[in-house]
Amino acid sequence: MNIQIFGKNKCFDTKKAQRYFKERNIKFQFINLDEKEMSKKEFESVLRQVGIDSMIDPKAKDKELLTMLNYLSDKEDKVYLNQHILKTKIKTPLYKVVLNV
Repeated sequence: MNIQIFGKNKCFDTKKAQRYFKERNIKFQFINLDEKEMSKKEFESVLRQVGIDSMIDPKAKDKELLTMLNYLSDKEDKVYLNQHILKTKIKTPLYKVVLNV
């Protein structure tokens, strides 16, 4: 099983997730979202597990984009291109935390 933590170096939840796996000697890969966004394949993997509405942060600063998403039937591509509106924690049934931003 490959564990990936998507997050930012300054994020408390990212550090907490990294510490959790380090303390248990569980290997993981950290992807710094300040430097690199999720690939299309990674995005689709998370999307399949939780659904697009669970990924969008309703408190994101880009209110104009959030309003536009309410009227779109196909939100996935728009969210993929604007990953800054993702929630800081996306939880799935299989893993506690998939994404820490």
